[in-house]
Amino acid sequence: MQKDNPIPARLKAARKKAKITQKNLGVKIGMEPSSASGRMNHYEKGRHVPDIGTLERMAEELDVPLNYFFCRNELSAELACIIDKLSDEEKAALIAKMK
Repeated sequence: MQKDNPIPARLKAARKKAKITQKNLGVKIGMEPSSASGRMNHYEKGRHVPDIGTLERMAEELDVPLNYFFCRNELSAELACIIDKLSDEEKAALIAKMK
């Protein structure tokens, strides 16, 4: 059984947290202003799936790690964001502690 794609919900949540409109996000990642809102709406509704390059640009603009978009629940998404903000030394210490 295939589960639903988590990207639409993650994209919408990150965009709303960043307090940016669909159109503004689209324009900031390089979309034409006339189609940005519609394209972003299609991504958030799950009608279309953005390619990896587009997802990378969205992640950068929304200040979330790329893997955030693939998290299936809120705890995993929040953890991905927290870990992304850690320094390499902090990540290594966390890994050592968790082993």
